[in-house]
Amino acid sequence: MGLSGVAPVWGPPGLLLTIALYPALTLHPAKAWAPPHRDYCVLGAGPAGLQMAYFLQQAGRDYAVFERAPGPGSFFTRYPRHRKLISINKRYTGRTNAEFNLRHDWNSLLSHDPRLLFRHYSQAYFPDASDMVRYLGDFAGRLGLQVLYNTTIAHVTLDKDRRAWNGHYFILTAQNGSQYQCSVLLVATGLSVPNLVDFPGSEYAEGYESVSVDPKDFVGQNVLILGRGNSAFETSENILGVTNFIHMLSRSRVRLSWATHYVGDLRAINNGLLDTYQLKSLDGLLESDLTDLGLVKDREGRFRITLKFYLEESNQTADAVTLPQDDSDNFAMRVAYDRVIRCLGWNFDFSIFNKSLRLSSGGEFKKKYPLVRASYESKGSRGLFVLGTASHSVDYRKSAGGFIHGFRYTVRAVHRLLERRHHGRAWPATEHPATQLTSCILRRVNEASGLYQMFSVLADVVLLKENATAFEYLEEFPMQMLAQLETVTGRKARHGLFVINMEYGKNFSGPDKDVFYYDRSVGHTEDAWQSNFLHPVIYYYRHLPTEQEVRFRPADWPLPRPTAIHHIVEDFLTDWTAPVNHILPLRRFLENCLDTDLRSFYAESCFLFALTRQKLPPFCQQGYLRMQGLLGTRSLLQHRVESGLLQDHAAAGRHREDSRQWPGDHEPVDPPPAPGPLVQPLNSNKEEL
Repeated sequence: MGLSGVAPVWGPPGLLLTIALYPALTLHPAKAWAPPHRDYCVLGAGPAGLQMAYFLQQAGRDYAVFERAPGPGSFFTRYPRHRKLISINKRYTGRTNAEFNLRHDWNSLLSHDPRLLFRHYSQAYFPDASDMVRYLGDFAGRLGLQVLYNTTIAHVTLDKDRRAWNGHYFILTAQNGSQYQCSVLLVATGLSVPNLVDFPGSEYAEGYESVSVDPKDFVGQNVLILGRGNSAFETSENILGVTNFIHMLSRSRVRLSWATHYVGDLRAINNGLLDTYQLKSLDGLLESDLTDLGLVKDREGRFRITLKFYLEESNQTADAVTLPQDDSDNFAMRVAYDRVIRCLGWNFDFSIFNKSLRLSSGGEFKKKYPLVRASYESKGSRGLFVLGTASHSVDYRKSAGGFIHGFRYTVRAVHRLLERRHHGRAWPATEHPATQLTSCILRRVNEASGLYQMFSVLADVVLLKENATAFEYLEEFPMQMLAQLETVTGRKARHGLFVINMEYGKNFSGPDKDVFYYDRSVGHTEDAWQSNFLHPVIYYYRHLPTEQEVRFRPADWPLPRPTAIHHIVEDFLTDWTAPVNHILPLRRFLENCLDTDLRSFYAESCFLFALTRQKLPPFCQQGYLRMQGLLGTRSLLQHRVESGLLQDHAAAGRHREDSRQWPGDHEPVDPPPAPGPLVQPLNSNKEEL
């Protein structure tokens, strides 16, 4: 009976149905269930992850942020170990301009809410890390950002699919087995893996991530610190007053941030050990490659430094190992140490990424950073972008891209690139008449925070319209992508362009530079190209540079050699508004590039230009000829008569002037004030202004 019940299914009609459905049942069995999809997935709810979430939310995009901790900013719940941040919180500048104030606020993220400025969360110039945790919590909460907390992503791989934006989806697998599918992956996990150096005895070193932060645990001890960065000096600063002495060992000399102009190098707030070393108070700095050394423990439980090749000579007991002082009795590190602390920085965690993503490191960065393009997109996987501290390979030791006050702007740049690529939205730009070119540039170099903090990385771009009568102004574009500008912005650069950048002098930054030398400042306009401090530099190109020109640009140049270049002389106040030394040279440079006159003129001057010149200044083209024309005055009438343009009716009918007035002659009318002068011989730069 049972057999007869199923027989019709396997009869001719049932067999045909099975054959028809077979491809659908067997060809793509894995596609029967698809994990939840998001257009954008952000890994990490630290500052960079939350910043990107804000931009995605403002644009109305489909996104989710994945965070392993129960709240945002988990890194700052543990680090820095001694809780004091080295990012400044300058609450007062004497200015009301919000953009200018962000130049000196190194902790705030970008948003439309003025309550979400870090100055409302701490009064300290160097805030406590707990204030940052509280700030990030409010940033995510008040803005309603979509963060999945307590979600640890354990594995990321690719799933190729022609229908996907980038030819593949990113599959995220959480620790609990849940999976998520993403079109674009934005990695903002920071640097979280302690950097380890393998040398004999390295297991005896305590890590910065776990060593005690209680100074009482170091009373009367001899301490050796491995490293020379801010974490090493932060650790020494905490115990400097209770130890017998501190020796600090690193493979290269200390880099001081005031000499390199790189915020990641040693900051003054942590450099107390430099004082005690130079003033001969027992503490000291030493340079040696750790891989050439060995650490041995003696029978008293103290640690001694030896050379690696001594340990390789034979398998001796610790007490019988040859020490350098056995051959040279004045060996610098011949003392015994009670503690050895490793403070060697952090690396990116590559462990969760499948090899198919090709998210690799290399070159000078070894395992510290993933390799990314100037667009912050991975070199190995299209659609995978690295944000925040982990993206610092683009400007390592050059600018501030590894820190909040820098990467808040690079994150915005990445978002704008994504908006163009996947949603067809052009890079934001404003259009202005050519007469406003000087003022637009001056406003930006005097106020913009992105230009100021991401110097030589992000730059403003001015795209000229036909005949240079107008221009489009693009803000904070990645300079190394200049050759791709038309493709990635949706804007055209057919009639020339200016690039506005901020730069230090080429010979003013470096660990071996004396940045306090006499006459270090430049004050004369003719010497502006020799300016040392951060100052605006304007590049002019008749045509958009090619990829090859950008790639093979001159050494130490941020851009290819331009058609013309202008340095605005450095200013002690970083206030480039001086009429003679800042504004006038800039305007003359722009005029020479455009072969025009960018000044504003009285109507009478425009009238004279119309009669005597083939090419009118832009102000006259856009104002006098297109708008209100010319106001009649007695002096203008007399000029017309003297020029032979009008007949002198006054002599023949002077009696009529007694009974009526010329239009506009109710009172003596002077031309309205304007930035530019009347056309007349100029005796000085001030008169030209």
